[in-house]
Amino acid sequence: MEQLNIIKMETTKLIRKITVGKDYKIDAMHYSVGQEVYGGHTICDIVEEEDKYSIYIRKNKDVLPWKDFNKNMAISIEYNLQY
Repeated sequence: MEQLNIIKMETTKLIRKITVGKDYKIDAMHYSVGQEVYGGHTICDIVEEEDKYSIYIRKNKDVLPWKDFNKNMAISIEYNLQY
């Protein structure tokens, strides 16, 4: 079980940016790791789960779940190429 958790933590760093919406340039919302959001919080992780993508934010040492997007939505993913 510990091996699985280590692998999952390593793969969470693979997603750098998620775009939600049908029209990438006009109507979509873009969320990137490192982007400041929600009153001084910073996006720290974008995680792919079985049926959704989850965005986590950090402020100081606190990490909070912020947004979830169902995989049935129009989504574009950019991966971190520095892993």
